[in-house]
Amino acid sequence: MTGQPSNQASVLILSDDTEFARTVAARWQAERYVPEITLASSDVWHSSSANDYALVIVGPVHGGKSSEIFSSLGTARGAAVVCATDNAREISLLRVEHPHVLVVPRHDGWIGTLILLAGEAIRRVEAVIRAQRAERLAIESHGNATLGRYMLDMRPSVNNALTSVLGNADLLLLEPGQLSAGCRDQVQTIHTMALRLNEIMQRFSSLATEMRAGEKDSQAETDAAAAGLMTGD
Repeated sequence: MTGQPSNQASVLILSDDTEFARTVAARWQAERYVPEITLASSDVWHSSSANDYALVIVGPVHGGKSSEIFSSLGTARGAAVVCATDNAREISLLRVEHPHVLVVPRHDGWIGTLILLAGEAIRRVEAVIRAQRAERLAIESHGNATLGRYMLDMRPSVNNALTSVLGNADLLLLEPGQLSAGCRDQVQTIHTMALRLNEIMQRFSSLATEMRAGEKDSQAETDAAAAGLMTGD
């Protein structure tokens, strides 16, 4: 059962009771936020199934498979798990053996409670995903910043090396009689490539200067705004 935008959270309703699955799915359609919903029975369940979903809702299943299902869901990457059941013994066992499972007793009004709890679980999972993504981006940005600082530190050494290469290539090209035609072509290639590298380093230097100027302007604006707040302007 799909039809939602691809960026919507995905929910798996796992039950061998088709009426249960249809009831939950239909009730969710009345909400303002409707996730992408998939219905499945325990016959098609396997341990990796939950990895593609933000939330798994477990209803009645046959053949005593519930314990196996909840155990495998305990190792799912990030998926929240909600179980709706009217079995008092199962409720007690879940709370002891599978504390990661959110339990909704199927009493009067249970469907509303289930939808509210499921919505909150989805928001929590999405918040964790956003935090993990932000952490990865921060690590990547830190790595790029470290590389940038290293390039800035090495810029004088690179420029000195390029100056030496260009100077020696110029000297060799000024005395063509000492080189064969093949060697002269190779020296000319070295000279050309060294010039290209020098242009790249000059552009890098210009970019670094612009970035420093931008940081100073931004800091000046921040300081001015802070001063305005302090004086009440």
